[in-house]
Amino acid sequence: MQATAYTYDPETRSGQVLLDDGTPVPFDAAAFDAGGLLLLRPGQRVRIETEGEGDAARITLVTLQTL
Repeated sequence: MQATAYTYDPETRSGQVLLDDGTPVPFDAAAFDAGGLLLLRPGQRVRIETEGEGDAARITLVTLQTL
């Protein structure tokens, strides 16, 4: 799934992404670390992986979108 980086706190390595419908979804340090990223800037296009459904869904991976 694709999203856009919305916020990122380098101290906690957590933040939020915006889904294509504008819904903000938080991610934690574990999801950030799983993607191997060092930094994330608002506006960057990212690929995310989730587990669970509906309100119980959580992001398990954040990485840069590449072609």
